[in-house]
Amino acid sequence: MARILIVEDNPDNMELMVYLIQTFGHTVLEAENGEKGLEIVEQAIPDLILCDIQMPSIDGYEFLRRLKLDAKLVAVPVVAVTAYAMVGDRDKVLNMGFNGYIPKPINPETFVKEIESFLNSESDKE
Repeated sequence: MARILIVEDNPDNMELMVYLIQTFGHTVLEAENGEKGLEIVEQAIPDLILCDIQMPSIDGYEFLRRLKLDAKLVAVPVVAVTAYAMVGDRDKVLNMGFNGYIPKPINPETFVKEIESFLNSESDKE
């Protein structure tokens, strides 16, 4: 099973994602902001990172930029899980370097399968 870091400042969203991911047997690391997320990846490299875009202090784009400066983290897939769902937001997220985009509110019935597809696609490359 995978180790998945969630970087999310909304406690309700965090709780739902943690519950769903753990139900499918994955290990979850939790960060309530981008700084904490960067601290966690220094301690333990996750198999996948789910990251909100709109957060206080450093947003998801800055989190991703800093993360990708570390050579040992470049290969870790990062998926934006965001309320940015206007026309063009998905393209912007992907153009900024995220590996994927999942709009909020998440669909509890399909969420884990969606994120597992990023795990599978990464392991297929090895």
